[in-house]
Amino acid sequence: MAKVEDLISELQQKRDEINLRIHLGTKDLQDDWSRVEGKWEAFAAQAQLEKAGKDVGAALEILGGEVRDAFQRIRAALK
Repeated sequence: MAKVEDLISELQQKRDEINLRIHLGTKDLQDDWSRVEGKWEAFAAQAQLEKAGKDVGAALEILGGEVRDAFQRIRAALK
Protein backbone atom coordinates (compact mmCIF):
# COMPACT_ATOMS: atom_id res chain seq x y z
CA MET A 1 0.00 0.00 0.00
CA ALA A 2 2.82 2.40 0.85
CA LYS A 3 4.28 1.86 -2.63
CA VAL A 4 1.04 2.99 -4.27
CA GLU A 5 0.77 6.01 -1.97
CA ASP A 6 4.40 6.95 -2.70
CA LEU A 7 3.77 6.62 -6.43
CA ILE A 8 0.64 8.75 -6.21
CA SER A 9 2.54 11.42 -4.27
CA GLU A 10 5.42 11.40 -6.76
CA LEU A 11 3.11 11.58 -9.76
CA GLN A 12 1.01 14.33 -8.18
CA GLN A 13 4.11 16.45 -7.58
CA LYS A 14 5.38 15.96 -11.13
CA ARG A 15 1.91 16.65 -12.51
CA ASP A 16 1.67 19.91 -10.60
CA GLU A 17 5.11 21.03 -11.78
CA ILE A 18 4.32 20.28 -15.42
CA ASN A 19 0.89 21.86 -15.21
CA LEU A 20 2.47 25.14 -14.11
CA ARG A 21 4.70 25.20 -17.20
CA ILE A 22 2.45 23.60 -19.82
CA HIS A 23 0.83 26.86 -20.91
CA LEU A 24 4.19 27.86 -22.42
CA GLY A 25 4.34 24.71 -24.56
CA THR A 26 3.27 24.06 -28.12
CA LYS A 27 -0.16 22.91 -29.20
CA ASP A 28 1.22 19.35 -29.57
CA LEU A 29 2.42 19.42 -25.97
CA GLN A 30 -0.90 20.77 -24.78
CA ASP A 31 -2.74 18.00 -26.65
CA ASP A 32 -0.39 15.40 -25.19
CA TRP A 33 -0.99 16.88 -21.74
CA SER A 34 -4.74 16.56 -22.19
CA ARG A 35 -4.36 12.86 -23.03
CA VAL A 36 -2.09 12.28 -20.04
CA GLU A 37 -4.52 14.12 -17.74
CA GLY A 38 -7.23 11.62 -18.71
CA LYS A 39 -4.92 8.73 -17.87
CA TRP A 40 -3.95 10.40 -14.59
CA GLU A 41 -7.58 10.76 -13.57
CA ALA A 42 -8.24 7.09 -14.36
CA PHE A 43 -5.14 6.02 -12.42
CA ALA A 44 -6.01 8.17 -9.39
CA ALA A 45 -9.57 6.84 -9.35
CA GLN A 46 -8.36 3.22 -9.52
CA ALA A 47 -5.85 3.87 -6.74
CA GLN A 48 -8.59 5.26 -4.51
CA LEU A 49 -10.78 2.22 -5.23
CA GLU A 50 -7.90 -0.08 -4.33
CA LYS A 51 -7.31 1.80 -1.08
CA ALA A 52 -11.02 1.70 -0.23
CA GLY A 53 -11.10 -2.03 -0.94
CA LYS A 54 -8.19 -2.64 1.42
CA ASP A 55 -9.86 -0.52 4.09
CA VAL A 56 -13.03 -2.58 3.75
CA GLY A 57 -11.03 -5.80 3.95
CA ALA A 58 -9.29 -4.63 7.13
CA ALA A 59 -12.62 -3.65 8.68
CA LEU A 60 -14.07 -7.07 7.84
CA GLU A 61 -11.11 -8.78 9.49
CA ILE A 62 -11.66 -6.77 12.67
CA LEU A 63 -15.39 -7.46 12.65
CA GLY A 64 -14.81 -11.16 11.99
CA GLY A 65 -12.43 -11.31 14.94
CA GLU A 66 -14.97 -9.64 17.18
CA VAL A 67 -17.67 -12.12 16.11
CA ARG A 68 -15.31 -15.06 16.67
CA ASP A 69 -14.43 -13.79 20.15
CA ALA A 70 -18.11 -13.33 20.99
CA PHE A 71 -18.91 -16.87 19.83
CA GLN A 72 -16.10 -18.23 21.99
CA ARG A 73 -17.35 -16.31 25.07
CA ILE A 74 -20.91 -17.54 24.53
CA ARG A 75 -19.79 -21.13 23.97
CA ALA A 76 -17.67 -21.04 27.12
CA ALA A 77 -20.60 -19.64 29.12
CA LEU A 78 -22.82 -22.51 27.92
CA LYS A 79 -20.47 -25.20 29.30
